[in-house]
Amino acid sequence: MTTTPADTPIVPAVDFLKVTEQAAIASARWLGRGDNNAADGAAVDAMREEFGKLPISGTVVIGEGEKDEAPELYVGESLGTGGMPCEIAVDPLEGTDLVARGDAGAISICVVGAPGGIMSAPDMYMRKICVGASAKGRINIDDPMEATLDVLARCYDRRIRDLTVVVLDRPRHGKLIEEIRAAGARIRLIPDGDITASMSVGVRGTGDHLYVGIGGSTEGVITAAALECLGGEIQAKMWPRTDEETSKLADFGITDLDTNFGHAELAPKPYYVIATGVTDGNLLQGVRYFADGARTHSIVMDLMSNTVQFIDTVHLFSRTIIREIRL
Repeated sequence: MTTTPADTPIVPAVDFLKVTEQAAIASARWLGRGDNNAADGAAVDAMREEFGKLPISGTVVIGEGEKDEAPELYVGESLGTGGMPCEIAVDPLEGTDLVARGDAGAISICVVGAPGGIMSAPDMYMRKICVGASAKGRINIDDPMEATLDVLARCYDRRIRDLTVVVLDRPRHGKLIEEIRAAGARIRLIPDGDITASMSVGVRGTGDHLYVGIGGSTEGVITAAALECLGGEIQAKMWPRTDEETSKLADFGITDLDTNFGHAELAPKPYYVIATGVTDGNLLQGVRYFADGARTHSIVMDLMSNTVQFIDTVHLFSRTIIREIRL
C-alpha cells in the first residue's frame, strides 16, 4: 500500500472525483458535433477549475503538452490551493475524435501519485501489451502473438477462439492483425481510446481479454497506473520514429530501445486513478443529461485503501428539481 508522509493531510480519492466528472459533463455536450477541439477545450477548462479547488500541492507530469503548447494543464503546471504534495497525470478527454463523431469509448481520466511516483514520459509512440490479473506475470511483449494467445487461453480456461483482442485500427497494425486472425482469436478494432481499452481488459465482464499494439507513451503511463490498481499488467517499449525522437529519449535517460517498461518504471507510486465515462463503453457508461441535471458513471481506484469503486452520480444543476430522480 502506498503512503504519504505522516504529517501530510491526505485528500481522499473520492475528493478527486469531481475533476473527471465535471470534465466529462462539459465535454459530452459536444457529442457528435464534429468539433474535437471544442470538446477537448471544455474538458480541460472544467478539469483545471476543479483541481484548483483541492487542498493539494500538485504538479502536472503528464498533461496537454509543454507550457508553450498548452495554456492549461501543461507539464510542470502547479495545481491546487496547497496541501498534500502529489504528481498528476491527466487526459481530460481521451477520445476527442470519438466525442466529435458520437462514437463509444471516450473517458476523462486522472492519476494522482506520490512525488516521483509517475514517469514524465516523452510524448511519442510506445509498443504495449496489457492484460488483467488472471494473466499477470504470464505474458511477454516479445513473444509471438500465437504463443501469447495460447498462454492467455490457458489463463482464462478457454479456447483461443473465445478470446477478444483489442487493437487500435491503424495501418501500422496490419501485420499484427493478420497474426491475431491466423491464431483464431476475435478482434475488436477501435478508432481511438487505448487507455479505455487497456482498462477494459483489467476488469472481468467487459468481454475484452488482451490489448496490444502501438499507441501514445503518455497514455501508457496512465494505463500503467490504472492496471496496477486493477491487479493487471502492462509491458511496453518505446517506439521512436525519427532520430529526433531517439535523441529526445536520450534526454530522458532512455538509451536502450529494448528496455521493457512495466508499472514499476512507468507509475511506481500511484495513489489514485479516477475515470468518468464521456460516451458509452464496455467499462463505463457515458454522460446522460436530463431536464435539470446529468448522470455520470465513474471508476475510482484507490491504492491507499485498496478499493475499486464504480460510482453512479446524479448531478443537479438547479435547486428546484423538475422531475423525480430515477433509479
